[in-house]
Amino acid sequence: MRVGQKNGLVYQWAKKGTRPRQPKDQRYANAYLFGAICPARDAGSGIVLPLANTEAMQLHLDAISPAVTAGAHALLILDRAGWHTTRKLNVPGNISLLHLPSASPELNPTENIWQYLRQTYLSNRVFRDHDGLLDAASSAWNKLTAEPGRIASIATRSWTAIGQGP
Repeated sequence: MRVGQKNGLVYQWAKKGTRPRQPKDQRYANAYLFGAICPARDAGSGIVLPLANTEAMQLHLDAISPAVTAGAHALLILDRAGWHTTRKLNVPGNISLLHLPSASPELNPTENIWQYLRQTYLSNRVFRDHDGLLDAASSAWNKLTAEPGRIASIATRSWTAIGQGP
């Protein structure tokens, strides 16, 4: 997920007849939150990096691999960004990559996680500087993973859990 100083505004509740202020930053610095989730375990693994490229994706895969339960195998659902599809990636043995068809974000439950993070922690803010942006992205991810049941409630899809019990 790209997190930037040029974040969009979100709707907010306000008393009828009022216009609440929503700060908007005009700078263009960005950071990238690479995250992977497991709705069944209500767990996630993420890192915040200044760039989104092959090296960053490799760091992300290397961070996910030790977080996978021993003896388990992770299926990482990805869009078709260049750094997701490059053959230069060294994919760990306990991870498989599944690339979604183009223009189908609704099939990736992580997209709902990004929406939640933007709406809950990252919108309507002006960041002090680039370090403040990195801190905010890290803090948002840490708050998400620390809240019991949140990842499962956002990312669980009934059609993925057929025959797996209640």
